[in-house]
Amino acid sequence: MIGPGTGVRVYLACGATDMRKGIAGLAALAQDVLRQKPASGAVFVFRGRKGDRIKLLYWDGQGFCLYYKVLERGRFPWPSAADGTARLTSGQMAMLWEGIDWRRPDWGAPPSRVG
Repeated sequence: MIGPGTGVRVYLACGATDMRKGIAGLAALAQDVLRQKPASGAVFVFRGRKGDRIKLLYWDGQGFCLYYKVLERGRFPWPSAADGTARLTSGQMAMLWEGIDWRRPDWGAPPSRVG
């Protein structure tokens, strides 16, 4: 994914967001609901009601970037609206973007012992 590198602050807007919102609407949510400055360099992540699409809003120093992903199958793992806001690491955000449950990643079978 083209975008922010490692070490970036990531904020999830828990609950559902109207996916019709564009940059201005999502920046307003980042400021009013998440209580963060939209142009701070952090990544703000929003999920739609069905759970199959997310939008990431990011200020790159020159302007806002808006990333949008729709899953063909499945849903993005997401905290409940009661949680308000969640913070993720850049690694957890990468897992989320790939549709992996960042809360409980399943890395498959444990490594075999070399004996």
